[in-house]
Amino acid sequence: MVPILAFVAVFVFLLIHITPVDPAAIIAGDYATLDQIAAIRTQLKLDRPLLEQFTTWVSRLARADLGVSIFSQQPVARLIGQRLEPTLILALMATSMAVIIAVPLGVIAAYCGGGVFDRLVIGFSVLGFSTPIFLVGYFLVYVFALGLDWFPAQGYSPLSAGLGFCFRSLLLPALAVALLYVALITRVTRAVCIEVLNQDYVRTAQAKGLEPWVVLWRHVLPNAAVPIATVVGIGIAAMLGGVVVTETVFNVPGLGRLTADAIVRRDYPIIQGLMLLFTGIYVGVNLLIDLSYVFFDPRICY
Repeated sequence: MVPILAFVAVFVFLLIHITPVDPAAIIAGDYATLDQIAAIRTQLKLDRPLLEQFTTWVSRLARADLGVSIFSQQPVARLIGQRLEPTLILALMATSMAVIIAVPLGVIAAYCGGGVFDRLVIGFSVLGFSTPIFLVGYFLVYVFALGLDWFPAQGYSPLSAGLGFCFRSLLLPALAVALLYVALITRVTRAVCIEVLNQDYVRTAQAKGLEPWVVLWRHVLPNAAVPIATVVGIGIAAMLGGVVVTETVFNVPGLGRLTADAIVRRDYPIIQGLMLLFTGIYVGVNLLIDLSYVFFDPRICY
């Protein structure tokens, strides 16, 4: 975890130097003179040696100082904190929905291997994994917001306005993000459970006359938990990418929308801060998934 974060930190720092556009020229504007651009470079310390800039940047990073936005002139940490709530709730809703839907689908599809239900699940997984998130988002808006008028088409209601209003405003975005996640987890769950169903201990449990749900719950699912937990952690990357698109489609003022706006404006301090945050979340979640293996499989120890 530490080497990965260190590598990403170096890459994020170099991002502002490998870009073909001078950040100082962006801040100065289209009609700025060379002297004005040079003054801004001096103010931002972009004219200092690279190693000195990196040392200064790391020392600020250790104090949770992510710099100042080029356009809004506000601290990046404050901007991220203001946008954190909707993205966090959206991610928790999408993950919970995906796991609750995908794991039972995958297990039942594996038990009904080769049947009609299994083929429907496979088709659903392929469709869900192949459909762009923005297309799913527009479809959900057209059907459930504009057509049936069950949910708002855009916007976000904060938790301070009420838990019900908050969940209602994020339900369609969460469904759009969860569809890709459901397809991924379902396919892996089905494949792993089919392998477990062919084991001798499962056939022995079936020969004893145990109910199918008992065999699946007590013998199949626990032995398939490690690969399923792994793909849940891997899917976090797909979900983080989906959040950027989904929040733009549904006009949710979260970290995804902040990322899209910063890329369009070439606001490098915000891009750097968000890259560090997303990498930390992804690596941290995968670390927790790795540590959870000891609870699923007693043969694993660290």
